[in-house]
Amino acid sequence: MKKLMIYGATGYMGRMAAKYAAAQGLDIVVAGRNQDRLRTLAAQLNVPYRIFTPDALTPETLNGVAVLLNFAGPFAQTAKALMQSCINAGVDYLDITAEIKVYELAEQLGAEAAESGVMLIPGVGWDVVPTDCLAVHAAHRVHAPQSIKIALQVAGTISRGSALSISEIVSAGLLARIDGSLVATPAAQPKSFDFGDGPKLCAPLSFGDLITTWHSTGIPNISMFVHFSGDPIPEGDISMLPEGPDAQQREAHRARAVAEVTGGDGTVARSIIETVNGYTYTPLAAVEAARRVLAGERRLGFETPAKLLGTGFAESIAGTTITDL
Repeated sequence: MKKLMIYGATGYMGRMAAKYAAAQGLDIVVAGRNQDRLRTLAAQLNVPYRIFTPDALTPETLNGVAVLLNFAGPFAQTAKALMQSCINAGVDYLDITAEIKVYELAEQLGAEAAESGVMLIPGVGWDVVPTDCLAVHAAHRVHAPQSIKIALQVAGTISRGSALSISEIVSAGLLARIDGSLVATPAAQPKSFDFGDGPKLCAPLSFGDLITTWHSTGIPNISMFVHFSGDPIPEGDISMLPEGPDAQQREAHRARAVAEVTGGDGTVARSIIETVNGYTYTPLAAVEAARRVLAGERRLGFETPAKLLGTGFAESIAGTTITDL
C-alpha cells in the first residue's frame, strides 16, 4: 500500500485525522515536532512516527511516502518548506489551509511540481472543499457566469489554530478577483447574505477561494465574505485559547456557506451548502481526499478540490446538503 504521512498529527485536527485514517485502514505515518506527543499517538494507533521540522525535512525522511497531508498551521510558516520538500522527493502535497498566500505559493510552484511529477492541492478541508464545490455547482445554474460572491458562516467557538490562520488571512489585506486578476480592495464593504434564517451582515475577507474558484470555474470576478455567528475573533494572546471546541460543542453548530452567481444575461443564482461542523468535516474530507489521491486520482501541478475530485466531493461527506434558492 502507498503510505500517507499526516504532518501536525498531534494537533487538534491532526489527531482526529490520524485516528480516522487509521480506522479506515490506510497505511499512515504520523509526523510532527513533538517527540513525546508523537510517540504516544503512534502507540495508540499502532503506526510509525517521524520527527522533524518543515525546514529540516529531507527526501530521505519521506521514504515510502506517496502523499503528505499537512495539518500544521499557521500554514504560512510550514507550507513553503513542506511543498518544496515534496517536490524534491516526488510526493504529493495536501493541506487544510484557507490562507490565501499559501494558494498563491502553490500556484507559483505548480509548474515546478508538474515537472517533478507532483501534485499540490491545498484546502482539502473546511474551507475550501464545500465552497469550491458549491461555486462550481452554482456556476452551472447560469449562462456565461461573470461574477460570484461567496460567504461563509462560522458558528461556535473557533480553535487556536484557526485564530492563528485568520491572523494570516487578515494580514494579506482585502483582495478580490476583478476581470481575472487579484486586486487589492481596501475599501470593500460588508454585505448581507441569507444562510437560510434571514440576512446576516458579512465582512469581506481574503480566503483561498479567490484562487480556487478562479481555477475551478473560470469566473473572472470573485469576492469573499464571512459572518462569525458564534464567539468573535479573540484578541490578545491567542496561545492562551483552548485547543478547539469539544465534540458536544461541534455537534451544536453546523457550518454553512452561500454562493451568489451572476450570469452574462444578469440572471442571479443562489445556492447554500450546509455541513457538519467545520472541525468535524475537515478531518473527514482531508483523509478522504488523501485516500483518493493515493488510489490514483491525481493531476500534476496545482489543483483544486472540485476540479480534481468532482463537484460532488463535498456532498460525499455525510451530513452535507446543497440547496438551490
